Amino acid sequence: MSRYAAMFARLADRGEAAFGGFAMLGDPDLEAGDALLDALVAGGADMIEVGIPFSDPVADGPAIQAAAVRALAAGATPAGCFGLLAAFRARHPDIPVGILTYANLVVARGRQAFYDSAAAAGVDSVLVADVPCAEAAPFLAAAASASVDPVLIAAPNTPGPTLAAIAAAGRGYTYCVARAGVTGADAEVRFDAALIARLRALDAPPPVLGFGISRPEHVRQAIEAGAAGVISGSAIVSLAAERGPEAVRGFVAAMKAATRL
Repeated sequence: MSRYAAMFARLADRGEAAFGGFAMLGDPDLEAGDALLDALVAGGADMIEVGIPFSDPVADGPAIQAAAVRALAAGATPAGCFGLLAAFRARHPDIPVGILTYANLVVARGRQAFYDSAAAAGVDSVLVADVPCAEAAPFLAAAASASVDPVLIAAPNTPGPTLAAIAAAGRGYTYCVARAGVTGADAEVRFDAALIARLRALDAPPPVLGFGISRPEHVRQAIEAGAAGVISGSAIVSLAAERGPEAVRGFVAAMKAATRL
């Protein structure tokens, strides 16, 4: 059983949804990354999603873009990020870890080399945010060869045939965008229960909502819409930059508490 499957099964037995925390690796430097990732776990995050710093993260809003700029200025590289993830895996053998990245980084390293490096570091999944399902075949093949789960993105306006392809090809979980546009911490987020229902009817990997998740009420609303979990990114990245890992731990604890219905 994969770490994702084991996590979702464990949470279902407890009547909980999953809370995922996002961190930009290398922000403000690689050494600080250990403390931030450990703070996410200490706060109760069930799964971790990480970004590898990239100069043109088209799916990300200002907070995560700024984190990528800081990390690149500090000298972060994909190799250094894989090293950080390998160290995290040694400390936390059971927490699912996924990378959210962009096609340029994958192709620059070599598709298979990238996925092999991810697997060697103990990574469970890779989501390539700017590769649509129609162009995903070579990425899916590399992921399968490395035994890494390919996570795909679904949106409320995704056409039926494309959603069926996403459901069939995805593994681990399905990343569902909670709003149009880029990532960000919103005051209000609307969740599309119909999208969740469509994915479940297609027997897709568990739907997890992201983009804009920044308050406990967002977590509760997402679960009420049928989501198996949520991922919070911009709120965590901003809090880490402003107040440090201990503040992140408290934020995650409050968000995780909202998953216990």
